[in-house]
Order: sequence, then structure tokens, then C-alpha cells
Amino acid sequence: MKTIQTKEAPAAIGPYSQGVVVNNLFFSSGQIPLTAEGTLVTGDIKEQTHQVFRNLKAVLKEAGASLETVVKTTVFIKNMDDFAAVNEVYGEYFATHKPARSCVEVARLPKDVLVEIEVIALIK
Repeated sequence: MKTIQTKEAPAAIGPYSQGVVVNNLFFSSGQIPLTAEGTLVTGDIKEQTHQVFRNLKAVLKEAGASLETVVKTTVFIKNMDDFAAVNEVYGEYFATHKPARSCVEVARLPKDVLVEIEVIALIK
């Protein structure tokens, strides 16, 4: 097992890593809309989702993977009323490649953000 750590995404805010590689699979921790410097993006759901994808791209790259090699995503949203807006942004990143996905509404997310996404990807 290899631990993934990049300065291009926010540092873990607890006792976990940004992700791990096991054999040829990368498992990310959930990414929230923090910048690499640790600043919270407090905009609307679309702005927050774009930041989450910037973070995901950074940890995927560090792991030797990419959005194109993602096989499964899990999307956690604070309000299911934001589903269409999250889907719109999500579709910009997964336009042709469409991994399996789960999307659930949760009562609360770290730092009271609106969205968190985790991925599983194949290593190139």
C-alpha cells in the first residue's frame, strides 16, 4: 500500500491521508471545497463542486491516475435540491467517460460544506 500526498490539494484535516494506492487501484479520501492552501470555498454549490474536482484531479495525478480512469464515485451533498446543479458540474468533468456513481444526501459535512466527493480509479 502506498499513501498519496500532494501539495496541489488540501492536506488531510484529520488522521487520514488524501488517498491510498493498493495494487493498481487508487482510493481517494473524500474531497471537500478547500483550496490547496486550506482556504474554504464558500460560494454556491457549483463553485464548491468545481473546487472539489480540482482537488480530485490533483490527488489522482499524484497517484498516477486521472478522471478518465475513475471507475466509481461517491457524491455526498448536503441538500438533494442541489442535485441538478452538482450534476451539471459533474457532467463537465465526466462528459464522455461515465464511471459508476452513488449520490446521497447527508445531514452534515466537514466544515459545513455543501458537497464532498470520493473516487476509486485505476492506475494508468
